[in-house]
Amino acid sequence: MSKPKPYRRIFGMILGFGLVWCICCTQGNSPEFSFAFLTDIHVQPEKRATDGFKAAISSVNQQHPDFVITGGDQIMDALGQSFARADSLYALYQETSALFQMPVYNTIGNHEIFGLYEDSGVDPSHPEYYKKMYENRMGDRFYSFNHQGWHFMVLDSIGRRADRDYIGFIDGQQMQWIAEDLDSIEKETPIVISTHIPFLTVATQLSSGPTEPNSPGIVITNGLDALQLFQGYNLKLVLQGHLHFLEEIEVGGITFVTGGAVSGNWWEGPRGSLEEGYVLFKVKGEDFDWEYIDYGWTVPEQIVQ
Repeated sequence: MSKPKPYRRIFGMILGFGLVWCICCTQGNSPEFSFAFLTDIHVQPEKRATDGFKAAISSVNQQHPDFVITGGDQIMDALGQSFARADSLYALYQETSALFQMPVYNTIGNHEIFGLYEDSGVDPSHPEYYKKMYENRMGDRFYSFNHQGWHFMVLDSIGRRADRDYIGFIDGQQMQWIAEDLDSIEKETPIVISTHIPFLTVATQLSSGPTEPNSPGIVITNGLDALQLFQGYNLKLVLQGHLHFLEEIEVGGITFVTGGAVSGNWWEGPRGSLEEGYVLFKVKGEDFDWEYIDYGWTVPEQIVQ
């Protein structure tokens, strides 16, 4: 048997090294990033809420996430307020949130809905009635974006009844958009949803008893119909707000995280035993973990009194 020629031996060594290098690169190329989920901020000039929000922003900036998702109820509030008050709160949120050092993706909450309550004195014919004020100042009610191979869908979970009250609801226009947006991605793409009103929660059952039903304002009333649109897709994570409650529910391969509240008990201290805070997610490949971060806000003494 003839010995391999030197150049063949060198070529084999290069090929072997290349294969090892490719394998290592493939294993090390899993997407790795972090993002913060801040819900129920309820910014307002009273109760030192703006100072509290700034403290939360400072904490987030120190964590250096790739981006921030807000979970709704950025302001306190537009439901039962005059135009001047609601307009000033939107301006306050926009001015303060500009302090984030990374992109911010906002989710609409019930407190962003202008003039829905009759005691606001706002007529439904007002050009910024209902969700128009949000759209004019914050942008789309529902939209999607991609980051490091993950697909994020921000939903509008607020509906209304004839008596000018809100409920959890995904409207028909949005249902069609969800289906079309899903058609635009590969079925194995990991998906995150952000919604203000939860799809699922055990908060009511823990507070009122295991047989107690959720009210239409606590959960998305047609949430099952919306979730069925994701069958066959890789829905990994659902971010939820509204309840000022921290929970994790894992079912059918989907993790539902209700993210507490930046404002705690509406800027009057902790909500029960839950401190004011936000959730930090760290993603690697298709896996993620999360932690609730108490950003150290203490209610000023004059507010406690």
